[in-house]
Amino acid sequence: MKPRILLIALIAAVMLSSSIAFAAKMWGGFDSLRTWMGQKDETAVADIAYQDILDTPAPKSRLPATAVLNGVTLAGKRIVGVGQLGHVVYSDDGGKSWTQAVVPVSSDLLAVHFPTPQQGWAVGHDGVVLNSADGGATWNKQFDGRAAAQVMESHYMGKNSCSGCHRSPELPVSGKPGESEPSGMMEEIKRFSTQGPDKPFLDVWFENETTGYIVGAFSLIFRTNNGGKSWMPLYDRIDNPKRYHLYSIRPVARELYITAEQGAVFRLDPKTGRFTAIKTPYTGTFFGITGKPGAVIAYGMRGNVFRSSDDGASWQKIETGVPAGLVSSTVTAEGRIVLVSQGGQVLVSSDDGSSFSRVPIEQPTPAAAVATVDTTTIALVGPRGAKLQSIK
Repeated sequence: MKPRILLIALIAAVMLSSSIAFAAKMWGGFDSLRTWMGQKDETAVADIAYQDILDTPAPKSRLPATAVLNGVTLAGKRIVGVGQLGHVVYSDDGGKSWTQAVVPVSSDLLAVHFPTPQQGWAVGHDGVVLNSADGGATWNKQFDGRAAAQVMESHYMGKNSCSGCHRSPELPVSGKPGESEPSGMMEEIKRFSTQGPDKPFLDVWFENETTGYIVGAFSLIFRTNNGGKSWMPLYDRIDNPKRYHLYSIRPVARELYITAEQGAVFRLDPKTGRFTAIKTPYTGTFFGITGKPGAVIAYGMRGNVFRSSDDGASWQKIETGVPAGLVSSTVTAEGRIVLVSQGGQVLVSSDDGSSFSRVPIEQPTPAAAVATVDTTTIALVGPRGAKLQSIK
């Protein structure tokens, strides 16, 4: 048996040696092979200049519709989705084919909104804010975490570290930060500057081509009244002393709401320009809010849905039977309210959110966002890319 074992070992050694030699030849020699295997030349690595992802264009994808996508909306009839590594994709034929947009950053994008068929905004990690003026085909960077820190320092601490004016003169005047906010707010502003552009914006909403809001982690919120040319921080204009993450900002009827952690919901008071807290019976995270006149629907973790018919004065829990987090919503043209979950469940309400029924789906795919395509079709995006789903 021993000679046989030795023979097998010898044959294996010869085959391994031949394979290594062949691989070295294919990869341009043993030095190149070592590099391919991870044994990189330290001097060569040092010669490669670091480039911030905020300054690095999004990489091209051969299959854009299968990229990880986190947000979706309509720009007129065009479907636009945004996701990882700065990927933006769009479809002009109802989702049959997709094109990758030209994007100047590689930061993960989380949300997108188009108030008009041409003008749109997308936000994401590193505090990035992008604008498109051609329906999502090309994008330019308007704002990022580096600029956000400078604007906050300039606005609250009087430091002239940002370029241009960021104050919105038509906002109602509120008290100085020290009069309505904890004394530690100035220290928080300093930390934003020293920690760098590591805080994401989680949602964006524009009323029109000029007026819009972005919200994000640690109670970050900014407003623009000139289409994103400059941004004003509203850090002191929200009743959020614990600095909960702000997950969504959306209008329902004539009111503008923000949802956050710990069951927090805020509503804009137009007279003071301040987002005031609304008490809810929930203590988990609300990922979003939707509804129609007479019905406000807040939804979040573990399939929780709460409905208010009196503008947030009281809330009723709505049973959904869904164990996964409800992460996005849309309202169809005929008024049906649609919610989607991280588990791929699609819920539809035809009675203004008083009850929801589950859409039968043979192979549910995890969802991150949803948009209405037509009266019977929605666009879903998530970790497996984009797809259309019937809700007949």
